[in-house]
Order: sequence, then C-alpha cells, then structure tokens
Amino acid sequence: MSNESLTLYREALKRLEGLLEKVKETDLPEPTAVTLATASPEGRPMARTVLLRGLDERGITFFTNLGSRKGRQLLDNPHAALAFYWPPLAEQVLVEGTVELVSDAEADAYWATRPRESQIGGWASRQSERLPSRFTLLRRVVSRAARFGVAPIPRPPFWSGFRIQPHRIEFWSSRPARLHDRRCYQIVDGEWETFLLYP
Repeated sequence: MSNESLTLYREALKRLEGLLEKVKETDLPEPTAVTLATASPEGRPMARTVLLRGLDERGITFFTNLGSRKGRQLLDNPHAALAFYWPPLAEQVLVEGTVELVSDAEADAYWATRPRESQIGGWASRQSERLPSRFTLLRRVVSRAARFGVAPIPRPPFWSGFRIQPHRIEFWSSRPARLHDRRCYQIVDGEWETFLLYP
C-alpha cells in the first residue's frame, strides 16, 4: 500500500476521531455506541448496539462474550458493518470491514479496566443463551462473587475483543433540502481512494 493510500486512510480515521470527540461534548448518554451488523451462516443479517473501545490504524475494537450470537457469527463469518449516528451533530459514519480477534494481551488489558461488578457479570452471564429466570442470573452472580472473593478476577476464556479492519468508511453530513454531503473512503485494488457520492 502506497504512502498516499495510507495518508487517505489516516485522514478518514482522523475525521472519525474528531466526530467522536465532538459527540462526547453533547448530552448523549453513550457517545461511543455503534450499531454492529453481522450475518448468520445462512446469510441472515442481525444488528445490535455495542460500545467502541478502541480506534487506531489497526481498526475499530469492541469487546464481548465469544459465545454470544455476535461472537459466534463473527468467528464463523469474519465480516461486519458498523453504523454510527449522532443526531446532535447530524452526522453518520458507516464502516465495512473484515474482523479479527484481538490478542490475549489486549483483551487482558481491557478486562483489567472494567469495574469489578462488570467482571463478575462477565463470568456469570451465558450471553445469548436462554435464561430460565432473572433469579437464575442473580444466583450465578452471587456464586461467582463468592468464588473470587477479594482476589483479582481473571478474564474468562470465553470473553475477548474483535477488531474491525475497515475497507470502506463513509461519512454522511446532513444538509438543507436533503442535499446531504457523502464522502467515501474505500480500498480499490489494494489502495485507499476517496470520492463523493450523490445524496
């Protein structure tokens, strides 16, 4: 990949970082929330909201239970799309890319920053499996809390992070008369290009 191509990619990431900084100054309760779309092995699309936990040249990172629906789908089909939408800014960003697991060291480092209650919850939840009752979940939380006592809580082997490596990033900015601005950055023949799209 040429230096010019990398410059375009960095330009796109810098623009996304700038929008994230702006949205953190608004009253949105979860400024890093993003819709993650995956597909089942049969090709059926599914979407849910996750929290962005990392953004650098390697990609966009979030963490989850690997046994969840999204975790299983991403392990089976390592392609995903993200949609950020921030009404206070009248801005949207769409990202498409391939997915990889983060390293154990990265997952351990992020796990260590989580509140203890969230770590216990991470051990207690069998995410996306059927739950007989709320009481069952609370009983599992109490059991895991007792198991670890006051000792440091290790990261579960079924909990890690995914990194989406973008091959397309589109910025949408609202404009009057629905003549919105759309700028796309996309890998074409191994090189990043940028171009405008009709609204």
